[in-house]
Amino acid sequence: MSSHDIFLGETIGTAVLILLGGGVCAAVTLKRSKALNAGWVAITFGWGFAVLTGAYLAGGVSGAHLNPAVTIGLAIEGGTKWSDVPLYLASAMLGAMIGAVLVWLVYYGQFQAHLTDPEVLAAHRTDGDEGMVDPKAAPKAGPVLGIFSTGPEIRNPIQNLMTEIIATVVLVLAILTQGLNDGGNGLGVLGALITSLVVVGIGLSLGGPTGYAINPVRDLGPRIVHALLPLPNKGGSDWSYAWIPVVGPLIGGALAAFIYKLF
Repeated sequence: MSSHDIFLGETIGTAVLILLGGGVCAAVTLKRSKALNAGWVAITFGWGFAVLTGAYLAGGVSGAHLNPAVTIGLAIEGGTKWSDVPLYLASAMLGAMIGAVLVWLVYYGQFQAHLTDPEVLAAHRTDGDEGMVDPKAAPKAGPVLGIFSTGPEIRNPIQNLMTEIIATVVLVLAILTQGLNDGGNGLGVLGALITSLVVVGIGLSLGGPTGYAINPVRDLGPRIVHALLPLPNKGGSDWSYAWIPVVGPLIGGALAAFIYKLF
């Protein structure tokens, strides 16, 4: 694959992944959305379909990593050249940011309505605001941060990190072992479907504690966009947590590759 192929495939594929994945989060979260309160099952299947669409779009062009954890795992396993890794990572990051901006454009009116709603604002007061009685409480996420990035239900860095590591090991092992099928030829286009179903399974089974980033750029790129967008009353971007959905998946991807090579 040429550098042009990698850049084009990973940028477009990841942008579509985040557009559809962030889009289902927006649909379920924002007032004046027809899918408001559709729930966790809708989110997990929405992200699964997002992976499926992005992978089909990019598979024949760049191999459809769409995830630095996958890129690192494939590089350790030997299927990706280390010299190509920086381009894969940079392209995925760019695509993730583009996808997050597109979510904002699609739901522009809903963002405005949600972030100016008195009930929403009252429910997301931060520690320094009037009415908060516990000064030691963890700061609440902004009203729409969950559309752009993940966050823990219980803020415990060790548990949160382990959750992301374990969930990413499952994802990357499922991708690596596809190469053991059909005499080593893999699953072809069927692999994208299998991977998307694995993502749904991870979301349903392991996504409850942290929101299952399992992809550094899926979290970091949109989080940066959240910090930059001119959203009224958006609150903070929770940078104190932001390292966990980056470091956890990278460790998980590397660990999955070592497990694959060992066994």
